Amino acid sequence: MSDARLREDICRFGKSLFDRGLTAGSSGNISVKTDDGWLVTPTNASLGNLLPERLSKLDKNGHLLSGDKPTKEVPLHTAMYDTVDACGAIVHLHSTHSVAVSILPDTPTEDALPALTAYYVMRVGRTALIPYHMPGDPNIGDAIRGLAGRYTSVLLANHGPVMAGKTLEAAVYATEELEETAKLHLLTRGLNPRVLTPEQIDALTEK
Repeated sequence: MSDARLREDICRFGKSLFDRGLTAGSSGNISVKTDDGWLVTPTNASLGNLLPERLSKLDKNGHLLSGDKPTKEVPLHTAMYDTVDACGAIVHLHSTHSVAVSILPDTPTEDALPALTAYYVMRVGRTALIPYHMPGDPNIGDAIRGLAGRYTSVLLANHGPVMAGKTLEAAVYATEELEETAKLHLLTRGLNPRVLTPEQIDALTEK
């Protein structure tokens, strides 16, 4: 796919996420791999008001080639690309329910959300929770590398979700599914909800 089309897709999906309240102000960032590097949203840019020509173009080593200064979260994007197989795009948001789950003291680190629906299993799989780091801290990248590519879905404690996908569309849909599952989890918290059994999860994973 051409850089021009990828730029348009980043802006289109960014506006959709922003318009539906999945990220606010200038929070959140999106990146997509290209043949010679990757495109990423600029620092202090609202996902609801992106311009294709102002997106940051980075080489394969993460050095700025053109466009505006990139998001300070480049280290976390780099770490996901370096460790997750077939990762073609990354979405990082500050979506309300996912952040809420990341704040709860009893949220597990290896399975931050239960398997409440088939679509969570199919689109997201499992979600890891990593400890709090200041936004833009390069150590976030080290924490993600510590997961060794076992997760495409990561919650940054007191911060928000990071989702890797083969395509931008897949990463966006998975992020939306994560947010809906986080909302369901909070709504049913303490009500002993019926979760999918290990056998049901295995069948979905195999499919």
